[in-house]
Amino acid sequence: MTLKAVELQTSPNPTVSIIWMHGLGADGNDFVPIVKELDLAGVPGIRFVFPHAPMLPVTINGGRMMPAWFDIWSSEFGRDDDEKTLRDSQADINALIEREKERGIPAERILLAGFSQGCAMTLQTGLRHPEKLGGLICLSGYLPLENSFEAERTEANKTTPIYYGHGRGDQVIPITRAQQSVALLQKLGYDVDWHEYNMPHSVCMEEIVDISNFLKKVLK
Repeated sequence: MTLKAVELQTSPNPTVSIIWMHGLGADGNDFVPIVKELDLAGVPGIRFVFPHAPMLPVTINGGRMMPAWFDIWSSEFGRDDDEKTLRDSQADINALIEREKERGIPAERILLAGFSQGCAMTLQTGLRHPEKLGGLICLSGYLPLENSFEAERTEANKTTPIYYGHGRGDQVIPITRAQQSVALLQKLGYDVDWHEYNMPHSVCMEEIVDISNFLKKVLK
């Protein structure tokens, strides 16, 4: 069954889809307000798809049930994530990509975006996807399952543009964790547009401007 999602279109017949994953404990409504903040002047019509993560017991939060893309066992982000739930969510996001294709949007006009756990899912799914995607927007997160990444990444997305932003004051996922992910991606030849901001685990106006510029660049 396809994940339920909140959808928003910037024009009646969009030619681009952006599938945007929220962070742990939030839901698909969390990033809906960002659409109004983005400067999309000159950008083709976009369908924003904000899926709701499944409800999972999260070990690091005492096993409480909450919307989560995967279980986290400790604060060693990316080194102690639950592989089964991570790969289940990867399959769920791949299904959303397939649905957008069925609705007439080709894979190279589909972008993935995500914040925190959603950022981890963007990298996990996007760089392993068999078809080339239009771009990845990675906010305040990290590359999960690093040990299997090199073997599982696909040729199709080796040149996919990646926007990657993180706050220097992030108290949830330290910026050093994101910098390690960026270093690995760059070492493997990925085109990463890296940005640091004076903010905590959040999104700021400066970052929204940079995301707008990224979209204008990749959606010409």
